[in-house]
Amino acid sequence: MHSSDTPSEWIVRWSHLLPAGGAVLDVACGRGRHLRWFHARQHPVTGIDRDPEAVAAAAQMGEAIQADLEGAPWPLPGRQFAGVVVTNYLWRPLLPALVASVAPGGVLLYETFAHGNETVGRPARPDFLLAPGELLKACAALRVVAYEDGFLPAPERFVQRIAAVRPPLQVDGPWRLPLAR
Repeated sequence: MHSSDTPSEWIVRWSHLLPAGGAVLDVACGRGRHLRWFHARQHPVTGIDRDPEAVAAAAQMGEAIQADLEGAPWPLPGRQFAGVVVTNYLWRPLLPALVASVAPGGVLLYETFAHGNETVGRPARPDFLLAPGELLKACAALRVVAYEDGFLPAPERFVQRIAAVRPPLQVDGPWRLPLAR
């Protein structure tokens, strides 16, 4: 699952919420599966990871930042993106910075392991597993379009995932957030 080059179904499913051509930030980007996917769809991409090999791969598609997200300050203070993507990564002190990095009209797409995963595999430490409803609380400043908290069978894992948007600065009439492409 972690080594797959295939983008997450959740990220693909809700990516239509990003403004066309909007910049995407992939946090803990790893080998760049989501960077490649968004780059192929004409989005400027920025990847952050602590691994030099991951950063080198990200640099082939766009901006690449090597940073220790758990031991240093947030490397992009004040910058906002049309899309912020996080998968299979959790560092709770970073959650406010991630939400603040979503630009008006932008979307946070987040998917990671949740409580219960310790019964089927790794990660198993509570530090790396979201508590029930934790992503909902972290995204209180955003409008939640989709949220799931449960078990997925193949491969077996417990996850929480959210698609949450920051309202645009100006909306004429009701804001239409399409639930499907």
